Amino acid sequence: TIVAMGTSLPECSVSINASIAGSNGLAISNAVGSNIFNLMMVCGFCALFSPLAVDSGTLKKEFPFSMAVSVIMLVLGLAGMALGHMDGIILLIIFIAFLYWMVSSAKKARTSGQQEEDGYEIIPVWKCIFYIAGGAAAIIVGGDVVVDSATKIAHMFKLSDNLIGLTIVAMGTSLPELVTSVVAAKKNEADLAFGNVIGSNIFNVLFVLGIASAISPIGFSMENFIDAVILVAMSIAVWIFSWSKHKIERGEGIVMLLMYAAYMVYICKR
Repeated sequence: TIVAMGTSLPECSVSINASIAGSNGLAISNAVGSNIFNLMMVCGFCALFSPLAVDSGTLKKEFPFSMAVSVIMLVLGLAGMALGHMDGIILLIIFIAFLYWMVSSAKKARTSGQQEEDGYEIIPVWKCIFYIAGGAAAIIVGGDVVVDSATKIAHMFKLSDNLIGLTIVAMGTSLPELVTSVVAAKKNEADLAFGNVIGSNIFNVLFVLGIASAISPIGFSMENFIDAVILVAMSIAVWIFSWSKHKIERGEGIVMLLMYAAYMVYICKR
């Protein structure tokens, strides 16, 4: 969860800055586009190195929850063709409940001796604070630059904020997830790689869109609806792949990459 939240900070910064700037199309398309990129590109790419193992707990709990969260976003968005202040608050309440559940589960696992803490280097508190403050400052400034640059590109080439958010911005803000997951896969920590993606996707919908829509209502267009439906459909496909042998094989990873490529062609032509 901590890794997932950390790698999702760029999406958070970009969507919040976009919401404040009034670029609502960019705010929602960045979150949805990042989730699709994480699921299809990151997992698919990792599976090319070696079969991507999926923890049974993730398959039965976190993954279905991430799909349910996407459906909730769909329902709230369609209700008034927008994610309003109250919708944002609802998403944030669900996020807090999710965090409480995750912390409670971690405490139970530690109590039952399922987790070991040996082998981890203890970093001084002042270093942690320094790293967090420095990283947060860089992300905030970077998020503002990304929103400003993306808006200029959209106006220059007469492209919609939605298209820019689903492609350039989504890919850029998802690079931390890609790097983290690839490194984890190479170190034979595939469960961390997959768990990072699922955790990031939950964070992007509940916290990122929750904060953004609580700040300023986000319009929910028919394009946003279609993209969200595609996200749910792709999630179901990956979930089915994962159930076969509790891992994503190289062949399935290639299929996922091709599905993402087809989606890119679709959104560029529509």
